[in-house]
Amino acid sequence: MTNLNLLKNKVPITEIEQSAFCRTDELTVKPLEEEIKAPVRWQPIPKQYLKLDGIELHNRIIEAKNKLGDRALILGHHYQRDEVIRYADATGDSFKLSQFSATQKSSEFFIFCGVHFMAETADILSNDLQKVILPNLTAGCSMADMADIDDVLDCWDDLNDILGADVVTPITYMNSTASIKALCGRNGGIVCTSSNAVDAFEWALSKSSKVLFLPDQHLGRNTGVKMGIPVEDMLVWNPNKQLGGHTEESLQKAKVILWQGHCSVHTRFKLNQVKMARQKYSDIKILVHPECTLEVVDAADMVGSTEYIIKAVSNAPSGSVWGIGTEISLVNRLAQENPDKTVFCLDSVVCPCSTMYRIHPAYLAWVLDQLCNGTVVNQITVEPKIKIQAKRSLDRMLALKP
Repeated sequence: MTNLNLLKNKVPITEIEQSAFCRTDELTVKPLEEEIKAPVRWQPIPKQYLKLDGIELHNRIIEAKNKLGDRALILGHHYQRDEVIRYADATGDSFKLSQFSATQKSSEFFIFCGVHFMAETADILSNDLQKVILPNLTAGCSMADMADIDDVLDCWDDLNDILGADVVTPITYMNSTASIKALCGRNGGIVCTSSNAVDAFEWALSKSSKVLFLPDQHLGRNTGVKMGIPVEDMLVWNPNKQLGGHTEESLQKAKVILWQGHCSVHTRFKLNQVKMARQKYSDIKILVHPECTLEVVDAADMVGSTEYIIKAVSNAPSGSVWGIGTEISLVNRLAQENPDKTVFCLDSVVCPCSTMYRIHPAYLAWVLDQLCNGTVVNQITVEPKIKIQAKRSLDRMLALKP
């Protein structure tokens, strides 16, 4: 059994950096030379790109796109800043974009304007001749980083020692590293998205009596509650404590074991923000992402994935009012695209995903210029063995009922 008493608490650097771009006024694009003053890690980039203004960057990006044509496709995640999303050949959530890339057999390069785990998933689903590029290698994900593979392996070994083999089925949220997806793949587990988490739970509990859910405790808890699993039957595994902070007896009684991870963006939404929004607008609809805490989800009128949020607002009647609990770049875009409705973020502090926000247009221009010159930079590759195992867990998800 793993002895964790000597380990120090580990907080991912991506979690520490999350508030770097928070502000009380509007986000405005600046030359990279100005933005890199923010106290976060930045990948070094040739100096010529630091001073380029928006017009100069736009011209370079368009010129490179025209030169490369269909050889290179730009994938833009919904949380990406507008100054980058405008160049995307496809937009969507992480899995939708990865699925899209897998269908583009004639393209050689995918520039994934998202974060690291998304680029990994695209590499897993693309063919061996295609290359996935992440414009800024410091664009990680704090949630994914909270599930360190060595910690999860220790947890898995402990659970098998205490509970026995085939008692627990691992489920990992899409927002996880390739190594975590591979662990699920080789241990009979599955990947899920925020839209099919219930289906993944039902599948897992049809083959075992317990679930280990990685890495977002809130999506796991909210899914369990939605299925009627009592909160007291769901335990949080703290990787910095012996047996996750539990006794063998409590682990034997638990139905769901939740990894102690969370989304740094969605845990900013609080119950008092919901109450204030309702006080201001009597006819408001509160719509939040299931990565929010249980109390916020319980207080909302509607809960759903990023794609669900977009469709709900887009299809809503003119004049309706929406308080949204998700990433600010998407909320701002929804407000712009639906001028006949009142759409605003529940959090009054403008706080974008600090890693996604590091995909500045200058980085996009740089990687495109390099491709035009015949050089591939920032390629994301998943080790072949890990890729095979991770794809198993993704394929099991794809086989779920639609």
